[in-house]
Amino acid sequence: MRFRRISFPISAVLSIAAILLFFFNGLNLGVDFVGGTLIEVQSKAGPADIAKMRANVAALNLGEAQLQQFGAATDVLIRIPQQPGGEVAQQQAAQKVRAALGNDVEVRRIEVVGPRVSTELLAYGIFGLLLAVCGIFIYLWFRFEWQFALGAMIANVHDLVLTIGFLSLMQIDFDLNGIAALMTILGYSLNDTVVIYDRIREMLRRYKKMSIADLLNISVNSTLSRSVITHVTVTLALLALFFFGGHAIHAFTATMLFGVVLVGTYTSIFIAAPVLIYLGVGLGRQEADEPAPENFEPESEAKVGAGAKAVAAKPGAAKPARAKR
Repeated sequence: MRFRRISFPISAVLSIAAILLFFFNGLNLGVDFVGGTLIEVQSKAGPADIAKMRANVAALNLGEAQLQQFGAATDVLIRIPQQPGGEVAQQQAAQKVRAALGNDVEVRRIEVVGPRVSTELLAYGIFGLLLAVCGIFIYLWFRFEWQFALGAMIANVHDLVLTIGFLSLMQIDFDLNGIAALMTILGYSLNDTVVIYDRIREMLRRYKKMSIADLLNISVNSTLSRSVITHVTVTLALLALFFFGGHAIHAFTATMLFGVVLVGTYTSIFIAAPVLIYLGVGLGRQEADEPAPENFEPESEAKVGAGAKAVAAKPGAAKPARAKR
């Protein structure tokens, strides 16, 4: 818990940086949210010549087309902006691109999204994300106390803000898969936080006299092995999907690796638990005589460190005077 004096300022700085990235750098919105045509092609004769392909597509006068290499050197992703004339014009643009590239490439996927559909998808995605956050808050309020619900919401918002900052910094495609990744990060991080909170509540009932910082340390340590095992197995699964899952889920797995492995694990231990100290959890407990847990080391003594132990171990060190009754 004493590391909260380091983790809180670091998280505050990173959150501010993520917000600034969102407003000034923006998100790389996918076709799902801005509309247009997405064409995935594969070169048949070795590595793709992106410069030549870009020149052929630019000659069609379809607007500012984007060509991006992904995965293997033969794979290219082509984005065509919205065309005037509705979905029919979008389909015609896709056919023109296919004809311009010729038989040297194989068209593997074509996705066409109209402007009205893209606007609805973006609105529904944001609404669903906000609804999930509100539902989690209400559930935790009934499941625990309001301090726990507020602490979990602070942790979840922290996860979302940093993940969105990561998406803006790396310019990863943000589409419906991105919304799904954010919701999955919410649920996964919350699951780990609830496990720790449940142990904290159990310890609050058992130890009425222990300081809240020491109680939180014991609670986190008692669930740490479970957290390590869970996060390692999830990381292995996500790495397999990231390297071998293909472009269709590349953005999803990249977002999950950052949000779940890096941010979610850190948040559950160094943000969600220490924030309860400032929310006043455990202040209304009754004073009572109670046995200390096994292998218990109070935080106040842990701060002293090895220096005090070395002094106490020196021969001839002064012994503390016995207190008078």
